[in-house]
Amino acid sequence: MIDEAQQNGVLRVTLNNPPANVLSIDVIAALHAAIDSTRDDPSVRVVIIAATGKLFSAGHDLKEMTSHRADPDRGKAFFEQTFGFCSLLMQSIVDLPQPVIAEVDGIATAAGCQLVASCDLAVASDRARFGVNGIDVGLFCSTPAVALTRNISGKRAMEMLLTGEMIDAATALEFGLVNRVVPSEKLTDTVSDLAATISTKSPLAVKLGKRAVRAQAGLNLADAYDCASRTMVENMLATDAEEGISAFFEHRRAKW
Repeated sequence: MIDEAQQNGVLRVTLNNPPANVLSIDVIAALHAAIDSTRDDPSVRVVIIAATGKLFSAGHDLKEMTSHRADPDRGKAFFEQTFGFCSLLMQSIVDLPQPVIAEVDGIATAAGCQLVASCDLAVASDRARFGVNGIDVGLFCSTPAVALTRNISGKRAMEMLLTGEMIDAATALEFGLVNRVVPSEKLTDTVSDLAATISTKSPLAVKLGKRAVRAQAGLNLADAYDCASRTMVENMLATDAEEGISAFFEHRRAKW
């Protein structure tokens, strides 16, 4: 269901649940475990989430969920468990100290699109497509909307949520859902190069920066600057900043 490979500070986690890489409750648990295992691992500086096949992820496993309608509670407990576990996974990605990059070479719909939106960065191939199309089966994508509306404008998100229409990679780039769009054959190399660049930066500075960006979001201007200023002071007092600034003046490579 989940494949993992680590090299040079970069952990690649690959969804391998063919044919649609659906986020069954077992896949969610496995992905969550893979993400959380890196939290305190200094050998991991960047995480990549990729997928095998033509679909990045079709979202929740509707067959699995539908099978629980025969439960005495019509599936209520299982539905609560599924959406609760998925929400914890998405929050874990956002809260992870290391940056997480989505590598999307195919279709990402519903919770699959939510997964992309939850990552810090996303790079898509030119054949990738995105949608939150639960509305087509009478199910508004309320949980994917949390991540989506934190990435793109409210009106664009609502159009996707209300119509269920797919957008291509170029539109996703225009909307701000992804950072880059590249030919499919160059996708893995592009993501690997991006991850390698980030992995050379101070892990502490990256951790503090990711935390600060998250913490100041939604605050008023004065509180946001107060939050950011405290982080800058903490960062300046850290050994990594002292080393990095010294290396800059001494025209050498910093050692983190």
